[in-house]
Amino acid sequence: MLNTAASRDPAGQPPEGRQRFPKAVLWDMDGTLVDTEPYWIATEYEMAEKYGGTWSDEHALNLVGNALLESGVYIRVHMGIDLTPQEIVDELLDGVVERVRESVPWRPGARELLADLVANDVPCALVTMSWQRFVEPILEHLPPDTFATIVTGDRVEFGKPHPEPYLTAAAELDVAPEDCIAIEDSNTGAKSGEAAGCLVLCVPNHVPILEGERRVFRDTLVGMSAADLAAL
Repeated sequence: MLNTAASRDPAGQPPEGRQRFPKAVLWDMDGTLVDTEPYWIATEYEMAEKYGGTWSDEHALNLVGNALLESGVYIRVHMGIDLTPQEIVDELLDGVVERVRESVPWRPGARELLADLVANDVPCALVTMSWQRFVEPILEHLPPDTFATIVTGDRVEFGKPHPEPYLTAAAELDVAPEDCIAIEDSNTGAKSGEAAGCLVLCVPNHVPILEGERRVFRDTLVGMSAADLAAL
């Protein structure tokens, strides 16, 4: 018979160690890893001024967490400009990428938690509705292979709040979504992670997040470690 005594402490509990960590951590980007929402909003206002449209902070916040082409449709209708959704997205990306290349606005505690997860061999994925050309200048500021896989909005058929983005990330990491923690800053993203079966660590930023069965809330990622995620 296998002797398991050496693998447990005197109280009979599993020891602190790798097996207690989540199988993977799936990171949202905008508003979670980096606070680029102000960049998007500033670019939207610039487009409204350029093309004679109208815009508001309320409209801007309605787009947080949405797929880009869906945002393009919304902007076309509510801004009232004569561009296709694809043209709107392309111009938005041009403006936001230019701002990111000047300065990457990291969210407090995010890089430190990400580094601790990598140091503890916890696979991480980036799950964002932004497109690859926006992600690239941000990844340039992180060590190579920080993310084991990257799911962007131009890789999936259905964006958040549909579960496809998180299901895709879990499948590419060869882990069950139920064994993953998703980190999100919006209700749209939280819906996506929850629908996929993940436990969602919600860190609200620009928009509120509703309570949910598979949602836990923190005010900040500052001071959080891989062990803290294991405790969730």
